[in-house]
Amino acid sequence: MSQQALHFDIVGVIESPYKEKFATPRQPNLVQDAHARIKIQPAYNKLEAFYGLESFSHIWLMFLFSQTADKGWKPLVRPPRLGGNNKLGVFATRSTFRPNPVGLSAVKLESISQENNQIYINVSGIDLIDNTPIIDIKPYITYSDSIPNATSSYAQDKQKGFDKVEIAPEIEAILEQDVHSLNFIKQTLIQDPRPAYKRNKPDEKVYGSELGAYNVKWQVKENTCYIINLVKL
Repeated sequence: MSQQALHFDIVGVIESPYKEKFATPRQPNLVQDAHARIKIQPAYNKLEAFYGLESFSHIWLMFLFSQTADKGWKPLVRPPRLGGNNKLGVFATRSTFRPNPVGLSAVKLESISQENNQIYINVSGIDLIDNTPIIDIKPYITYSDSIPNATSSYAQDKQKGFDKVEIAPEIEAILEQDVHSLNFIKQTLIQDPRPAYKRNKPDEKVYGSELGAYNVKWQVKENTCYIINLVKL
C-alpha cells in the first residue's frame, strides 16, 4: 500500500438541519436537539454490518470536510476560539483546512432504522453540515475514550455564548406545534454563532441563519439574542 495516497469509500451521507457553515456548532454535543440521520450508501446498506451497534449510547463519526477539501492547507491557522488573531500549528487545532480534510465527532446514537430497505443511522448532538460524507462509524467506548483528567490548552472549557435567547410571542406562536424546532433553534443560537471578534462589542447587524425548516433572523443586544423574524422554508 502506498504511503503517499490512500483511497476511502463514503459509507454514508448525513442529512442535517444545518445547511450552511454559519450557526453550525463548532463542536458536537453543544446542541442536544440537533437531530440528523446518516443515509448509508448502497455498498454498505446491509443490516448485518450494524448488528450490535444499537447497544451503544454514542458513536464516533469520521467525516470529510467536503466544503473546504479543495482549498488546501497551511501550517499555521487562526483558531476562532482565540478571536482569529493568534496563530497555532494546524495540528494543534480542529481547523477544517488540513493536509487530509478529515474530522471526528462523538454523537449520541438515537436509533438504527430501515425504510424501504434503506438503512439510516439516527443521531443527535451533531455539528455537521447537510450532505457531509461519512467515511467511518465506530462505537464510543467509555472506559478508553473518556479521559477525566485530560487538559485542553486554550479550549479547556466550553466557550461562553449568549446569556439567553428571546423570541417575541407572535413569532413563538409559529412554532407552538413544533416544539422540537423551537428548542433546536434556541439551543443553536445561544451558542453565539458570530465570529469571536464580534463578541463583547456593539453589534447592530441583523443575522440570518437557515436552521432546519426555518429561516431565522436575529439581532444581539447586551449579550442577549433576539429572534426578530422566522419564516418556514
